[in-house]
Amino acid sequence: MREKSVRTDLLLDFYGNLLTPKMRRTCESYYNDDLTLAEIAEAEGISRQGVHDTVKRAEKQLEEYEEKLGLLQLFEMQQAKAKTALAHLKSGDTDKAAKELEELIEEM
Repeated sequence: MREKSVRTDLLLDFYGNLLTPKMRRTCESYYNDDLTLAEIAEAEGISRQGVHDTVKRAEKQLEEYEEKLGLLQLFEMQQAKAKTALAHLKSGDTDKAAKELEELIEEM
C-alpha cells in the first residue's frame, strides 16, 4: 500500500473547493477513494502522467492556499488546546482545563 500525505489530505478537506473541478476530482479519487494513478487515468480518459501532474499541481496549489490562509495551522493549534484541556479534565485539574477552553474560545 502506498503512503499518502495526511497533510495533503487535510489540505484537500480545507481548500479542495478552491481547486478546479478536475483537480479536485482527481485528488479526491487519489486521496479519498485510494485509487491508483492508472485507475484515475482510465476513468478520466487521460494518461497516468497527466494524472500525476494534476495531483502534483493540486498539491502545490493547496500548499499555497495554506501559506496564505493558515486554516490547517489554526485547526491543529485548536486541536492541541482541546486535547490539553481534555487531559486536564481527566486528571481532575478543572481550573487548567477551563483556562485552555477559554483560550480556545477566544481564538475562534
